[in-house]
Parts: sequence; structure tokens; C-alpha cells
Amino acid sequence: MGTAGHARRSCLAVPGSSTKMLDKAQGLPADQVFLDLEDAVAPLAKPDARKNIVAALSTGDWTGKARVVRVNDLTTPWTYQDVIEVVEGAGADLDAIMLPKVQDAAHVQWLDLTLTQLEKSLGLPVGGIGIEAQIENARGLVNVDAIAAASPRLETIIFGPADFMASINMKSLAVGALHPDYPGDPYHYILMRILMAARTHDLQAIDGPFLQIRDLDGFGEVARRSAALGFDGKWVLHPGQIEVANEAYSPGQGDYDHAELILDAYAWYTSEAGGKLGAVMLGDEMIDEASRKMALVIAVKGRAAGMARTATFTPPDQVGVGNG
Repeated sequence: MGTAGHARRSCLAVPGSSTKMLDKAQGLPADQVFLDLEDAVAPLAKPDARKNIVAALSTGDWTGKARVVRVNDLTTPWTYQDVIEVVEGAGADLDAIMLPKVQDAAHVQWLDLTLTQLEKSLGLPVGGIGIEAQIENARGLVNVDAIAAASPRLETIIFGPADFMASINMKSLAVGALHPDYPGDPYHYILMRILMAARTHDLQAIDGPFLQIRDLDGFGEVARRSAALGFDGKWVLHPGQIEVANEAYSPGQGDYDHAELILDAYAWYTSEAGGKLGAVMLGDEMIDEASRKMALVIAVKGRAAGMARTATFTPPDQVGVGNG
């Protein structure tokens, strides 16, 4: 229960109204699946979708995946019933609830308290079900720091671009792509703002969907852009996008090997045997404590992605102590 440390390079959207897609998703290599009760499900189909999702979570094989359900947002009449029915029916097989269109901390606190009530009444471990908060309008972004601090259950902050663009009157219909009339990245501020709030509270930051599902080159370009900032993953709407996302949010093999080498070398050089040195050369590169922190970020991402090392650090035979 709970997946705060789980890789979320690819977060696959699965409509709760489609039993076929709920079955297929179990065999796909996405890090996370979120079974959707919100935008992907028509109002009249929501009651059946809840039942489909409970059945899929209870009887399916989701090994290796974070299991999340996206409920409806709190301006709708459906949210409380979504949460109650899903958690009562499949709470033991659920890692997190995704709450869309979060506008202030009270939304997250409502979900936290409701989950606590359900866990107590069902005999589930209290705090075991995480929360993912989706930022989809200006109010949510302005309040993102308070939202990120609203509950110890929070695991991720997610950018929801389509609703966000509509909420600020952005002149575009190409969700997730750059705008030809703007000489930069129109999403840069939004993504960085979400990233700062997420990292302040040790949460993962997840980029939203790219709607042109056949344009894998375009998807890869957008994914690499938010990965370069430090985002942990991105939504995928189609199985074809999964491998592209997994690659974009994983380190390259060379970077992963290099990061592990830095960690090993720094651990050795700072030790008694290595001369208790705080700043040393690794090949042509100076490494110190700041290098170690940067390398740890890359190494942790690589380990979470299941990468294997192809290089090892060998200490030099003789170290000059004290003369650097």
C-alpha cells in the first residue's frame, strides 16, 4: 500500500467504462495505471465504471504497477460515492486516489479525512492509501504550495494541461505542444512552479498528457523537455507512448554508470582507506559532496527503472594522503 518511492515514468490512463482496456492495461509495461472515473467516463456510465474498476483491481494482476483510481473532482456530485465505493470494494488492492482539479488544500484534506474514516472502518492500515493531486487551473497553481503540504498521504503533484489552458484562456488547441506564436515554452513557468512545490515536500512531479497520440516524436520531445527540468514521469494515453516515456524519464546507460561511479569513488576517497579527501579528481572531473548529491538523483532514477551497471569503480593502488 502506498507507492511514494515507486517509479512513475509512465502513468497510463485507463477508462473505467472499458472492461477491455482494464484487462489489456494489466499486461502493459507502464509504471503506473490510473483507472479513470472522471473525464474519460460519461456521466451516465460512471456507476458501472465504479463496479468495473473494483472488479479489475480485486481480480486483476497489476504486478509491478502503481494502482491508482482517478475520482471526479469536488465540484461534482460524484466524488464522495467514487471514493466510498472504490475503497470499500478494493481498498486492499489500491495504492492511491488521484484527485483532479484540486484548487486548494481543503480538497486534499477532505480526501485524507474520508480515506482515514474508510480505512478505520474496513480494518485497513491508516494512511496506507496515497493521494495524487492534479493541478488544472490558475487557482490550483496559485495555491500549489498549500496543496503540496496538505496531507502526509500526498505522493505526486500532476499538471493537467487541457483544463489549465482553458482556465487561463490560452489561445491553443494543441495540448502539450509548443505554440508557434510564442518564442519559448508556454508551459515552462507552470511546470517549474509545480516542480518547486513538489520538491519542497518530497513529492514526485508528473507531467500531463500529449493528446496527439500517433505523434510519438512529438510526445518524446515534450517528455524529454519536462524530464530535463527534473520531472519524474508523464501521462500516457496510448500503449505506444509507454516505452517513449519510460526512456525519456530514465537516465541514459552512460549517465547511470557515471553516476554510480561517482558515488563509489566519492565514498572511497572520503573514507580512511581513500585518504579522507573531500574533493578529488575522477578522470578529468572534479567531484565533491555536491557531485555526490547530483549523482544520487541519477542513480536512484536508474535503480528505480531496473537498470544494470556496466562499469565499476576500482580504487587506485596508492593514494597520496594530505597533498591533494
